[in-house]
Amino acid sequence: MQPSDLDKKILPLSPSLVKKQNRISDPNVKNHLSAVSKCTPSQINSQEMSPKDVSKNDQSWTAQIPKTDVPEIQSEDKLTTTEANSNGQSLPVATTPETESPKLDGSGSGGEAVSGNVTQQGFLPVLKNPNFLALWGGQVFSQLADKVYLVLMIALINTQFQASNQSISGWVSVLMMAFTIPAVLFGSVAGVFVDRWSKKAVLVATNIWRGILVFSIPFLLWLTHGWKPIGVMPVGFLIILGVTFLVSTLTQFFAPAEQAAIPLVVEEQHLLSANSLYTTTMMASVIVGFAVGEPLLAIADGLWSQIGGSGSLGKELLVGGSYAIAGLILFLLATKEKHHHPDTEFPHVFSDLRDGFAYLKANHRVRNALLQLIILFSVFAALTVLAVRMAEIIPNMKASQFGFLLAAGGVGIAAGATILGQFGQRFSYTQLSLCGCMGMTASLIGLSIFTTQLWLVLLLVALLGIFGALVGIPMQTAIQTETPPEMRGKVFGLQNNVINIALSLPLALAGVAETFVGLQVVFLGLAAIVFLGGILTWYNSRK
Repeated sequence: MQPSDLDKKILPLSPSLVKKQNRISDPNVKNHLSAVSKCTPSQINSQEMSPKDVSKNDQSWTAQIPKTDVPEIQSEDKLTTTEANSNGQSLPVATTPETESPKLDGSGSGGEAVSGNVTQQGFLPVLKNPNFLALWGGQVFSQLADKVYLVLMIALINTQFQASNQSISGWVSVLMMAFTIPAVLFGSVAGVFVDRWSKKAVLVATNIWRGILVFSIPFLLWLTHGWKPIGVMPVGFLIILGVTFLVSTLTQFFAPAEQAAIPLVVEEQHLLSANSLYTTTMMASVIVGFAVGEPLLAIADGLWSQIGGSGSLGKELLVGGSYAIAGLILFLLATKEKHHHPDTEFPHVFSDLRDGFAYLKANHRVRNALLQLIILFSVFAALTVLAVRMAEIIPNMKASQFGFLLAAGGVGIAAGATILGQFGQRFSYTQLSLCGCMGMTASLIGLSIFTTQLWLVLLLVALLGIFGALVGIPMQTAIQTETPPEMRGKVFGLQNNVINIALSLPLALAGVAETFVGLQVVFLGLAAIVFLGGILTWYNSRK
């Protein structure tokens, strides 16, 4: 056989070899023939193979080619390639293929351990990650500042604007509107910009600017003191509304950047644990911020007075300082993200929004996860209203003590997140979500039956929180793993938008529904919604 004959013949690849190579996906094997040793014409001629023999090898080619010229696949975990030594002889070299990255199951699960490798589970690998610690530390101070900020605003209204014979409800309602309107207006748009900007820059800048805005409140109130009201609104209160609107607007940029940064600094198999820590921190900040926010502000004022400070600036220093500390901690973050070209920095907002909606329409896993989150947040928003009614009808409780019931739910969510972070990697996201939906359904049915028994209500609300964590955390992780980096800002912006709507509507509808149909019927209705949502997600993931 002449060398020119070899140039005209290409040996067919064995289908079994191709299949095994595709399954192993060794990055060192760049194409189908790269594992075959390069043979000189003299080596080929030494085998005394004629062109006729080569042409008949379509089905039995492996029996005709010398073993030194074709890699032997000794097992599913090893490839044997050949490599020439200094004497020109071919020697077998064992190579271990790279393990496949975790695959998503029908639920979008990527939380399973990497096959073939022993990986650490639970919170320890995440807590060893310095970038995650920076992101988590920033979240702790930012979340605490968010919750205490509203307590600070209510304290300022109470001391400077509310008359002695006047209810504070109207003032607080207007304040909450200023806080929630940016979420509806800018929730989706902010995500579009976050996709084009550096996540670290957004996280640092939004916290620093929120801190500056809070620090400016005492100066602005002093500057406008004595100014005539605009209509019926004091100028100082309008300033508080403006600052609140700006702080909330910056939060709309912070939230999607924070969610998009998690998968940039955490490996996929540890995302479930990372999101569990985030959820635990979020619920702890809700409990601490709303439950002990007022005492914290009083302590801050007392410390400010002890160090010789004039006025009651301790409260603003506490909240603004928490934002500033969050920004400084996040400055240590290294996301290693790709930078966009300057020509593409400013996005086409409406076209990018259409891209986000189109992605949700095309990806049923992300869409199902988002649906589950909407249902989950709607249930807990309704619970905040229904808890007031339960506290009113439970013996030896007052309506103003409804916070104890909500705190039980927060403790449940924190406990569920802790359990999930330690052991949740063993299960798929579909299994966790379905289990959580069934548990929430049972808890809501129990609340419809035992509405006046305090300890049973506390237990059922805590169980509702535990099972809610089994739904919320895996679904949030599924969205992170399924969404490509260039789409995360858009998707998380849309997510924040619809969740804010999901939080607002039940607040308005739950109380009205309870008035007309009663507490038991409302709980049963919520149980039916959760059950149907869980079955629908499970069915779609199976399909």
